Amino acid sequence: MSPTFKPPSLYRRLLIWLLVPMLALGTLMLIQAYLASRDTADRAFDRLLESASLSIAEQVKRQHGKLWMDLPPAALKMLASNAEERVFYALYDSYGNFISGNAELPRIDTGQGNMRFANIEWHDMALRLGVRRSRLEGWRNRQPFEVRVAHTREGREALTQTLFQGSMLRLIAMALLAIGVVLLGVRMALMPLTRLRRAIRARDPRTLAPLELTLPRELAELRETLNDLLARMRRVRTNQERFIGDASHQLRTPLAGLSARAELALRQDDPRAWHDALDVMRGSADKTARLASQLLSLTRLNNPESSPEAGDVDLCDIARQAVRDALSSSHRAGIDLGVETPSHAVIQHAVHWQLAEALTNLIDNARRYGASRITVRVGEAPRRLEVEDDGPGIPEAQRLLVLRPFHRGMESGQGSGLGLAIVDGIARAHAARLTLGAVHPHAASPGLCVRLQFTEESIP
Repeated sequence: MSPTFKPPSLYRRLLIWLLVPMLALGTLMLIQAYLASRDTADRAFDRLLESASLSIAEQVKRQHGKLWMDLPPAALKMLASNAEERVFYALYDSYGNFISGNAELPRIDTGQGNMRFANIEWHDMALRLGVRRSRLEGWRNRQPFEVRVAHTREGREALTQTLFQGSMLRLIAMALLAIGVVLLGVRMALMPLTRLRRAIRARDPRTLAPLELTLPRELAELRETLNDLLARMRRVRTNQERFIGDASHQLRTPLAGLSARAELALRQDDPRAWHDALDVMRGSADKTARLASQLLSLTRLNNPESSPEAGDVDLCDIARQAVRDALSSSHRAGIDLGVETPSHAVIQHAVHWQLAEALTNLIDNARRYGASRITVRVGEAPRRLEVEDDGPGIPEAQRLLVLRPFHRGMESGQGSGLGLAIVDGIARAHAARLTLGAVHPHAASPGLCVRLQFTEESIP
């Protein structure tokens, strides 16, 4: 991540999600207000156009066998609401013969009604035209005629602008009020999140106590999630403190024994006593070195930042190498150590050093707890590693407990109580199944068979 990268602001994101739709809605409302203003202006002026055509129609008479009209100026003045607005009219008889007015004023089809309106272009002018079909008044002669009245659109546009400006001012005032409410509402809605952030920032880093804050339901779920995380961290810290205390005790005891044995040997003048003391000290040193190695392995397994690279490994090679490494010490102790593997490779995707460490710990455990015969076995279908011995075994009730660090199955054993805990950690890292069972359940020495069985998903 670049050091100049700034994460997006939740406040800004909420404002965008709220204000952008409001802006789009406001734009649509402005368009609707303009269309409504224009429609209102058109309807108002169409009524004036209709009234003007009616006034003209009332002035039409028949004189000397022809249609005749004496048009008063007031009949057209009602349409000229603007000084620049122009008004035109024309009178035609039922045969389409021009009687009076502007002869070039176009005709439109009125259909079935008496009045029809249309927008036209005439002599480079945009006009609103109204055509009325009417008849002479009187019972003797009902001759039909047609009155055409048109005017330019300046008055309509002026009225449209006046109506639209009023609507626009009201919409702008409402929009400003809505924006203010949104800004205040978003800020108030995020206040609990700000309180949560301040509470977390103000906490002592060493404090893992749960958060006690009254929050809305959505943030209460986040608080509970944080409290669950803190609870898990408390358990981890407790386990780490217990592990450190046990490790310190386990290391302090053999080191104190080494110091005491060395001091005792220095007080002796007999070389044989020195030899015996050195032999005991060598055994204590070996035990301490093994304990330190196991502690490092367990720490390495439990390190969350450690991500060992896995690859395809041959389980047979790992088993043979583990037996070769332990063969010398087992031979000195009079232990029959052997290996049984298929004639071909058994490939498993795993971490090589972890599987080797697991076999080393299982062989060492069997040797330290009195086994005289140890067999390392590789199986397939399913792929598995097994270490079998003829020692005293582990009672069924103790088999889960021995997977804990520093828990010994037999108090008289020479082990540190870490071997099976390390194997269990390696099994978990590989999503493998770890089982402990007796070889001969009803015998005096039932033995122990520890099996590490892999699955198709056993990939770290």
